[in-house]
Amino acid sequence: MNLQYYKEHILPISQKLFRFAFRIVGDQAEAQDITQEILIKVWNKRNDWDYIDNMEAWCIKMTRNLSIDKLRSKHRRTQDVDEIFHLKDSGASPLESVQSNDTIAHIRKLMQQLPQVQAQVMHLRDIEEMSYKEIMAQLDLTMPQVKTNLFRARTKIKHLLNKEGNGLRQHSNIAR
Repeated sequence: MNLQYYKEHILPISQKLFRFAFRIVGDQAEAQDITQEILIKVWNKRNDWDYIDNMEAWCIKMTRNLSIDKLRSKHRRTQDVDEIFHLKDSGASPLESVQSNDTIAHIRKLMQQLPQVQAQVMHLRDIEEMSYKEIMAQLDLTMPQVKTNLFRARTKIKHLLNKEGNGLRQHSNIAR
């Protein structure tokens, strides 16, 4: 029963755990190590699984905590995920793909300017497509805190994009 449950419920979320760890630590090898450690910890805690209401939320919370511990121990800065934003639209022209990649890379850079909690909430909601309740459980936030942080993060990104867009328009008008 335990092995079957592990295969059906834990292993399928390992990529999500990796992406989340990678989002926090910014290093692929370290994110893989963190994911492996979490998978081992989950297996070692198999006797407690009956007491866990949301296994995925519990795993992501452990991933978050371990990732932050690793960061603190190395005094490194959080970086954004490079491999989360893959475009799989085979119908897009090369120009559209390049433009989309540039836009995504630019938004990643802008997300680095956000406070850590806002960036994490935005990542979980918009990239991992988690529900508000899942985000609450994983980040130990209340529902208003999740919504407020997400709103502020999106507003800040939108503001920065609009500010840059206005600057580009003014620059192009001067060049004419």
